[in-house]
Amino acid sequence: MPAIPSWLLEPLRDQFAALLPDRPVYDPSHPLGCHKPRIADRIIFEKLIQVLRFGCSYVSIADCACGATTIRDRRDEWIRAGIFGELKTIARECYDRIVGLVLRDIAVDGCIAKAPGGGDCAGRSPVDRGKRGMKRSLMVEGRGIPPGRVLAPANRHDSPLLASTLDKLDVLGPLPEDITIHLDAGYDSQKTRDELAGRGMTGDIARKGDKAPIQAGQRWHVERTNAWHNNFNRLQRCYERNEDVINAFFDLADAIITVRSLIRQAWILYRWDSRPARRP
Repeated sequence: MPAIPSWLLEPLRDQFAALLPDRPVYDPSHPLGCHKPRIADRIIFEKLIQVLRFGCSYVSIADCACGATTIRDRRDEWIRAGIFGELKTIARECYDRIVGLVLRDIAVDGCIAKAPGGGDCAGRSPVDRGKRGMKRSLMVEGRGIPPGRVLAPANRHDSPLLASTLDKLDVLGPLPEDITIHLDAGYDSQKTRDELAGRGMTGDIARKGDKAPIQAGQRWHVERTNAWHNNFNRLQRCYERNEDVINAFFDLADAIITVRSLIRQAWILYRWDSRPARRP
């Protein structure tokens, strides 16, 4: 069973390959010049997609094409080069240019995932050892495209993470003057209102004690995007211990979500000669 459809995998793989530096097939430092050829980046990329989607271990996904150590080494090499973050940025910029980001309405919410291995994000303090988990404070624009997130231990409350989450807006360039931040009742405090007022933003905050469905408003976009993230089993139950690796998988998942939405929105907004007969 494919991890993601071919109409989504191919543009991601082509753009990812364009970001990679040129590497020789054979190691030029080998004294006899007959070292084993370098495993193709295409194979490693598809293996990482499978790890992200199915949540399996590197050993389980390894086969005669490449081993688990090669997958991890190539993954770390790409993380050091910033390839995953650049892929996400390109996908977001393409979406903004072709469809357009809706930055006047932004929703922020937290989501907890299990992190049995502990590590940098899950925390190793006595408070966390009894219930190891990872919280992500996710920010999405009006259509559900995720421009940023913050990872934290599971015992952190949502509201203190709001400032660091909104700081992720700085990478988007010029912002609208009137931005509305949609938040649930967990952010219903004067500290949150002061934080938003200091940034010149308006807060649409659910009130504690009132039923959420009556005033849900625009918050369903972030709930849906959290569900999209949880469809990637590697993020739903995180066994990684290194925060850089977790962020890389989130960047890859965000790129998949953005490109998938871009293809579906473009099918409605534009026409081209090779457009498929039915919407992807």
